[in-house]
Amino acid sequence: MSGFGISRTVLRKSCQTACLYTQTARCAASAAAVEKEQPRLKTFSVYRWNPEEKGSQPYMKKYKVDLNDCGPMVLDALIKIKNEQDPTLTFRRSCREGICGSCAMNIKGTNTLACLSRIDTNLSKPTKIYPLPHMYVVKDLVPDMANFYAQYRSIEPFLKQKDVSKAGVENHQSVEDRQKLDGLYECILCACCSTSCPSYWWNPTKYLGPAVLMQAYRWIIDSRDEYTAERLDRLNDPFSLYRCHTIMNCTKTCPKGLNPGLAIAELKKMLATHNSSAVAISQK
Repeated sequence: MSGFGISRTVLRKSCQTACLYTQTARCAASAAAVEKEQPRLKTFSVYRWNPEEKGSQPYMKKYKVDLNDCGPMVLDALIKIKNEQDPTLTFRRSCREGICGSCAMNIKGTNTLACLSRIDTNLSKPTKIYPLPHMYVVKDLVPDMANFYAQYRSIEPFLKQKDVSKAGVENHQSVEDRQKLDGLYECILCACCSTSCPSYWWNPTKYLGPAVLMQAYRWIIDSRDEYTAERLDRLNDPFSLYRCHTIMNCTKTCPKGLNPGLAIAELKKMLATHNSSAVAISQK
C-alpha cells in the first residue's frame, strides 16, 4: 500500500507540473497573439497630382499601412495602398525584381527603385515618396520619359557595321573584349542617375545625361561595332557630353551599382584622343 501511495503522490505532482506548463504555454501563446494583433502603422506621404482635374495643384497625401500585413519593400506598400485604400493612386511597376526599371521614383530624398527600397520600420518617421525630379509629371508618381527615350534613340544603341557581307553573320568577340562591357550593359534605363544630375536638370534637351552617355560608351567600345569615329563625332559639341561637371550624383544613386561617371570620363578621354588625331591628320 505504501508503494501505491507513493506512486499516487508522484503522479499527482507530475499532473500538477504538466498543468503548470500547459497554462504557461497558453499564456505565452495568448500574449504572442495579442502582440501580433497590435498594428504597426507606418505613414507614407505620397506626391499626388492629376492634370485632368481643372485647377488642381500637386499635394502630398498621407496613407497609413500596417507593416504586419505588408511586404518589406516600398513597392509592396504602394500596391497595398492602391488595392485597399486609394485606387486612383498612379505609378509604374512591372517585374518587381529590379530588372525593368519601371518603378523608379524618389524615396526619402533618393532616386531609386521602389521594388528594391526597403520600408523604413521607424514608425515615428513618415516615408516621403515623389516622382523622379526635374521631369514633367504625367500623373502622381509617373514621370514623362519621352525626352529620355528620344535621347537614348539618338545614340543608335545597336551594332553598326560597314561591311555589308557581315549582315546576318554571327559576330564573334574575344573574352577580353566581352569583359569590357561589364558594368555597362546591365543598365536598365530607369533614369535614376540622369534625374539626379544637376547638369541634366539645367540642360535636359541638349545634355544627353549619365544613362544615355554610359550606353553611348557601351557601343563605342564594343569591338564588333565599326562606327566608333562617327559615334564620337556626334558627341563632339559643347553640350552632348561636356556639360558633365563630374558631380557624381549619378554613380551614388544608381540602384544597380553601376558607375556612369567613370564611363563619361572615359568618353571624354576617347574624344580628346580622337580630336587630336583628326587635327594631326588635317595638318599633314
